[in-house]
Amino acid sequence: MNSPELQKKAFLLLLTIVSIAFGWIVWPFFGAVFWGSVLAILFTPLYRRLLVVTRGRKNLTALATLILCLVIVILPLTFITTSLVQEGVSLYQKLQSGELHFGTYFQQIINALPRWVVELLDRSGFGNVSALQDKISVGVMEGSKYIATQAFTIGQNTFDFIISFGIMLYLLFFLLREGSSLSERIKQAIPLSMEHKRHLLSKFITVIRATVKGNIVVAAVQGGLGGLIFWVLDIQGSLLWGVLMAFLSLLPMGAAIIWAPVAIYFLFTGEIWNGVILLAFGMLVIGLIDNILRPVLVGKDTQMPDYVVLISTLGGMALFGLNGFIIGPVIAAMFITVWDLFSLSKEAANE
Repeated sequence: MNSPELQKKAFLLLLTIVSIAFGWIVWPFFGAVFWGSVLAILFTPLYRRLLVVTRGRKNLTALATLILCLVIVILPLTFITTSLVQEGVSLYQKLQSGELHFGTYFQQIINALPRWVVELLDRSGFGNVSALQDKISVGVMEGSKYIATQAFTIGQNTFDFIISFGIMLYLLFFLLREGSSLSERIKQAIPLSMEHKRHLLSKFITVIRATVKGNIVVAAVQGGLGGLIFWVLDIQGSLLWGVLMAFLSLLPMGAAIIWAPVAIYFLFTGEIWNGVILLAFGMLVIGLIDNILRPVLVGKDTQMPDYVVLISTLGGMALFGLNGFIIGPVIAAMFITVWDLFSLSKEAANE
């Protein structure tokens, strides 16, 4: 007869094998499952408010929330992505045809510099204009080529995208409707004390909401404003540059990597008003968005230092792609929280 200890070990082994097998099956649609879960966490407060309005009709409330999610988030994001791909392909074609040449713009800046500055650049190793022109052109060419390649890949994988998109919406509907009961079942399954489980799940949800509100919304606003001022000043590829500013907003003064060189170019080539407008808008509007919006949207919810958020976000994106934008900070928050709980438990045991 099997001992209870042996039965327990066998059951845990079976549980591990079945869980790994299930994860293996779901992995091809990891992105759909991940973003369906993230959107469910974000829109659950709205679902609960609508549930009061619909007098407890869960199916109707989940459907209404799903439609609002489509209108607010998914459809605009799809439109921006499609436009970005088209603009990237167009930019790549102009670079190939020679209609657009960034090395020429750099040469104009060099020509406008005083002689002593040019000599200083020569001594510093930056005066080799032709070499720098080639590097700039190659870099921009490679970037636009990547976007063009991704556009072709997206076109080939349209069917897979439609399936993943449908799974995400389908899962989102049921997570909204069954979210509360599912959360309770997860709490019961986790082999920790009720206090620890409550703290961990609360931290998990808080970090996801704070990351999306703080990083994505701030990035979208900075990128949108940057793209808008580029469009007003009639700069080619305004949408593309706006999206780049949005991604670079993760870094301190990241958006300035895009708009500052353009403002300098305007100032050195005689387009003073355009340079002054872009410089003022970049510093007073785009640059201050992070300081104004992030505390309002996030506050101190994550309770993580800024450098941890930055490193975990960039590291997450390096490992998981776009999904790492959220996965990185969540893992960092769980790391800090678990070690805090461990320290508190150890202190309590020593008392």
